[in-house]
Amino acid sequence: MLKLVLDLLYPPVCGICGKIDQKELCPKCAIKLRNLEKARLYAYPHTHFEKHFYLFPYEGIIREKLIQYKFQGKSYLSTFFAKILQNHEKMSRLLEKYDIIIPVPMYSKKEKLRGYNQTALIAKEIAKAYQNLIYDGKSLQKIKDTKMQSSLNKKQRKNNIKNAYNVINQQKIKDKKIVLLDDIYTTGATANECSKMLKQAGAKEILVVTIAKD
Repeated sequence: MLKLVLDLLYPPVCGICGKIDQKELCPKCAIKLRNLEKARLYAYPHTHFEKHFYLFPYEGIIREKLIQYKFQGKSYLSTFFAKILQNHEKMSRLLEKYDIIIPVPMYSKKEKLRGYNQTALIAKEIAKAYQNLIYDGKSLQKIKDTKMQSSLNKKQRKNNIKNAYNVINQQKIKDKKIVLLDDIYTTGATANECSKMLKQAGAKEILVVTIAKD
């Protein structure tokens, strides 16, 4: 009943064109996204995570929507991004093999300033669709205020986030297969640093999932 009332007051809209659509993506825009898709599953050498999966290159309409989502207060786009990830057949099969989904955390002051952690909202939505996948937004924490990674080069990014993350309650992480969710993968410095801390806490395996790759 509550969902029906909310849908009447705030009807679901297509995340691309903004037209009302119960599936968060209208048929016309679904075709557009399929044409943009470059889904890849990579295994990088010398990283603390086993694999990285992403759907799109960080360009065009995807870049525009991610910027709106992160920096222009359009938090409702979390449902749209979650749907396009969980509705992707290969991605869905992968998610069924993991135990915990963890968003890359934000520093507390920056999260309060923005009003939300964009990766946390998406991770929560994804977890709802899988019985095996538990959302954990507390075990991995960001303990250091860092500069924006996008303003730095590859070497600076690695130094910028060094020792910026910490794991609490290691028993929740030990021997678990973990999905580490972020919005964009650029150099991999953030994903690798977070994965290092999770592995030190005893994580069995880590799959990094991002919407886009720059």
